[in-house]
Amino acid sequence: MNISLPDIDRLKLAKKESTKNVTILGSTGSIGCNTLDLISRNKDKYTVKALTANRNVDLLAKQAIEFDAELAVIADEGLLNELKEALMGTDINAAAGPKGLDEAAELPAEWVMSSIVGAAGLKPTLTAIRRGATIALANKECLVCAGGFMMDQVKDNGAVILPVDSEHNAIFQILDFDNPETVDKITLTASGGPFWNTDISKLKEITPAQAVDHPNWSMGAKISVDSATMMNKGLELIEAHYLFPVDKNQLDIIIHPQSIIHSMVSYVDGSVLAQLGTPDMRTPISYALGWPDRMKTPCKKLDLTEIGNLSFIKPDDEHFPSLKITREVLQNGGSAPTILNASNEVAVYAFLEGKIGFLDIAKIVEKTLTKLSFHKLTSLDDVLEVDEHARCVAHELITGISE
Repeated sequence: MNISLPDIDRLKLAKKESTKNVTILGSTGSIGCNTLDLISRNKDKYTVKALTANRNVDLLAKQAIEFDAELAVIADEGLLNELKEALMGTDINAAAGPKGLDEAAELPAEWVMSSIVGAAGLKPTLTAIRRGATIALANKECLVCAGGFMMDQVKDNGAVILPVDSEHNAIFQILDFDNPETVDKITLTASGGPFWNTDISKLKEITPAQAVDHPNWSMGAKISVDSATMMNKGLELIEAHYLFPVDKNQLDIIIHPQSIIHSMVSYVDGSVLAQLGTPDMRTPISYALGWPDRMKTPCKKLDLTEIGNLSFIKPDDEHFPSLKITREVLQNGGSAPTILNASNEVAVYAFLEGKIGFLDIAKIVEKTLTKLSFHKLTSLDDVLEVDEHARCVAHELITGISE
């Protein structure tokens, strides 16, 4: 199963005739802010329909006013009155909670940035898919939770998925979709996070502050911890399986600390194509925002002579047990990735709250997987039920550790 691509010439003609209507699910996070930064430089080309945030009322209201959004949605329903007060005197509608997020996803924006962190982004993303929107996917958990089901929905509704993760976006740029049989291997590069060369004996002492201090990328706390455990790369491996027309065994991971090569595609003739760039998320976001054309960005231009050397290291499962777990989950399929994602979310937040240690994250995920059976997912309700059950099991395991 792979990305559905519409007629490029038709898209280019439509783009010349009108502005692009945009909705950003998760506008106050790093992805959302970077997306709005690019739009602010091209305001004549984009119209913002809806913006959503989790709890950051002040920034959401500021963004909605600046970009004259039609709708602003706060996920925390208890903050709705505060949002309404912040928007007083404007024509911007305010909403909250799951219904509000669905309302934002329903608005007629042909381009939707899906950047809500975690499984919470799944339902509104599916809502946008079901009306045939183009989805710029920055939420890897959506595909991990409901990959097969979600891609079926994409196909059935004529939607388009444009990957925003730097790795998948790189593959999207260099993969020969017309001739997938010529692909030998896809290699996802990983920065390795802050601990790729830390002695294993010291990992148990890692603090949340150390784990969120990523050496190359500016990201939220959850994804920074995932980078430190390399669970994010495991999730991306599963995501790549659903996005690109290759076999599971044709997907590989390599540590590349400089984060200059964002991924590579090896072909049967021995050629290896790579997408390179400075570590700035505005590059992949711009590719999705401007697609099928490219747009100018303020990103620092790559100077390889300034960098000097690029290095590559094969990750080991002892240092990063999350990689071994995710490979097994990918082979098992069905509800296994949903369980993996749910238990990892619970474990990461428990670590950030000081309830468990750094090495306990992978242990919680692994134990949760052993306690639940796997089956095929056929509906959103099925996905949500598995997700909730996995979270309950993970919470029980965490309680056992912290008591």
